[in-house]
Amino acid sequence: MSLVTQRIRPQATLTQQTRRSNALVAAVFLLPAVLMLLLFLLYPLLANFRLSFVEWNGLGNTAKYVGLQNWVQLVHDPVFLRAILNNLTLAALSILIQLPLGLTLAFMLDKAGRGSVVLKVLYFLPLLMSSVAIGTVFKNLYDPNFGPLNAVLRAIHLDGLARDWLGDPALAMASVILVVCWQNIPFYMLLFLAGLSGMPAELREAATLDGASESVIFRRITIPFLQGTIRTALVLSLIGSLRYFDLIFVMTGGGPSGSSEVMATYMYRTVFSGFNIGYGAAISSAMFVIVIIASALTLRATRRFETEV
Repeated sequence: MSLVTQRIRPQATLTQQTRRSNALVAAVFLLPAVLMLLLFLLYPLLANFRLSFVEWNGLGNTAKYVGLQNWVQLVHDPVFLRAILNNLTLAALSILIQLPLGLTLAFMLDKAGRGSVVLKVLYFLPLLMSSVAIGTVFKNLYDPNFGPLNAVLRAIHLDGLARDWLGDPALAMASVILVVCWQNIPFYMLLFLAGLSGMPAELREAATLDGASESVIFRRITIPFLQGTIRTALVLSLIGSLRYFDLIFVMTGGGPSGSSEVMATYMYRTVFSGFNIGYGAAISSAMFVIVIIASALTLRATRRFETEV
């Protein structure tokens, strides 16, 4: 027994040394990434929360600690509350439009096989364009006097449908949401295509041999197989909608009369037009909290509907 013990102990010591060495190597390689996260993510986040408790115009050392005053004002701010509602509307419509259309396009292109390469490139083009360029193009397209959209409506004798699409408070948000969806559908199409590429062909072949139709295969096999991808797409769409800024800022700037105002545009105007750094920090901090809570609730809610393929 003593000889066996003597042989086992060096091996155990060697294994422990190997584990420590591997852990040290992993720590060395992870250290730069951790430092980058601390420097460019955690520190700005904490600094922003700290700014939300002061009143400051961004000039000089005039910051004044006001405690929870900015947060109390935020809760009772009708513009911010309307911005949250607009963000939630954008999130709901983005999920209901982008994900089904993206899944449909992905399914069709996956069925088409190699012959769909050109279509994949064409469908992907909106995602390659700058949001500023897209916003400028559609702003001119929606122009009530010289825009092609109203010109086409008048040309086919539908003058009654011609509108000031971005100048009418009842239509501005819907007009912007359509452009947002048009730009982002290709992203979800690619996401679902990647999910479909990992689907075993044996599942479809077995279902076909059992006499299942394409619609049954899609509902009972394809959708359950893509449930992880769908959850990812759902969370990404939600987060992107709650923090959306660029295209709305270019097209409407949050107007008219705040009808297309979202939290990010309101924060931008507060900081860079109103020079109210503290209140702007409170808005951005509230955005962070809302995004975290909404994402956590979405993940928890969708986990209940998971099924096995």
